[in-house]
Amino acid sequence: MFVESSASVTGAILAQAKPEVSSGDTAWILASAALVMVMTPALGLFYGGMVRKKNALSTINWSFIMVAVISLQWVLWGYSLAFGPDKGHLIGNLSWFGLSGVGQEPNPDYAGTIPHLAFMIYQGMFAIITPAIVTGAFAERMKFSTFVVFSLIWATIVYDPIAHWVWGVGGWLRGFGVLDFAGGSVVHISAGVSSLAAALAVGRRRGYGQEPMEPHDTTMVVLGAGLLWFGWFGFNAGSALTSGGLATSAFVVTNTAAAAGAVTWMLMSLVFGNKPSVLGMASGAVVGLGAITPASGYVVPGAAIAIGAGAGVFCFLAVRLRSRSRIDDSLDVWGCHGVGGTWGMLATGLFASKAVNPAGADGLFYGNPMQLWIQFVAVAVVWAFAFGLTWIILKVLDATMGLRVKEHEEEIGLDLSQHGEAAYRM
Repeated sequence: MFVESSASVTGAILAQAKPEVSSGDTAWILASAALVMVMTPALGLFYGGMVRKKNALSTINWSFIMVAVISLQWVLWGYSLAFGPDKGHLIGNLSWFGLSGVGQEPNPDYAGTIPHLAFMIYQGMFAIITPAIVTGAFAERMKFSTFVVFSLIWATIVYDPIAHWVWGVGGWLRGFGVLDFAGGSVVHISAGVSSLAAALAVGRRRGYGQEPMEPHDTTMVVLGAGLLWFGWFGFNAGSALTSGGLATSAFVVTNTAAAAGAVTWMLMSLVFGNKPSVLGMASGAVVGLGAITPASGYVVPGAAIAIGAGAGVFCFLAVRLRSRSRIDDSLDVWGCHGVGGTWGMLATGLFASKAVNPAGADGLFYGNPMQLWIQFVAVAVVWAFAFGLTWIILKVLDATMGLRVKEHEEEIGLDLSQHGEAAYRM
């Protein structure tokens, strides 16, 4: 009797100590993961409408295939490198290879109320969309086989280490105090700056600057932008990892910044081009979303308006500057994501408030100028790391596999030359 009673008491104590899974939080994170997954094919539509008709299918597919390729990379080794037990504050080890030890119980280091698997798959959707963003830099000219290999290498040695630095337990930028709620540095700066390196390494499109290369379907661009806006609620509000007040705040400021970015770019196009550009409105919404991403869990709606409007101005000017250069960043990934993410990270250092998120920090405007310096350091480090490694990866691949399709393949378009299919049959 005594033994049975002792066993019962011990079991009760263990049951109480065992972390409990919240069905509400879990439902929200799984729904958010699905929202973020939708963003990648939405990005395909956004990019696909911007290219010429002969490259529409291949451009959309670059985003679609990332859902498959990076999903496997993330399950096998990517998640372990990004979030696994720390090695030297620089990378996770491979003890979670193939999701070993990642199961239905919560991991309190990251999210104490949802299954560890839920946190893993949610973060996996971020890992998927980031290399897909980079594809806009070399649209209409890169070999498909080289692109797939590049994406696998880039995700492993660029994205995963940065994710560990900023979000992983033991990561050095996390310990330094950087604020990046949903990926301003991890996603947008890393992709945007890598895109600048890629545009330089791959070179300009054949006929660039000499023949028209206008978007073939702006309606597709607007549809893609609308779906991105929709999915971004999972991107930012889901990063609260609970279904409570912080998620609600992040949801509201995300929508507000997107609106401010769209309206600001519309006004900029009216001032500089005499007509309000529909493509510009769609782009403005996306840059507003990108800029609010790092700040979304730390700022009030008024700050979100300033952040979205700032993105509309700075990214518009960056795109104009790039267009007057000889750099062929085909879909202006650097100008939109690189510059927008940089502004968003620095703006977090200005507008962050512990009244919104006690787990965060106050920014410059709330009496803490040091936070702006911390954000600046993170921006500089991610810029240098992403640009340098992307350049090296592409140069090695150029020497081994070749980066570009042949001239006649580029002339007929990547849809036919790389896939033997066409987006449209006349």
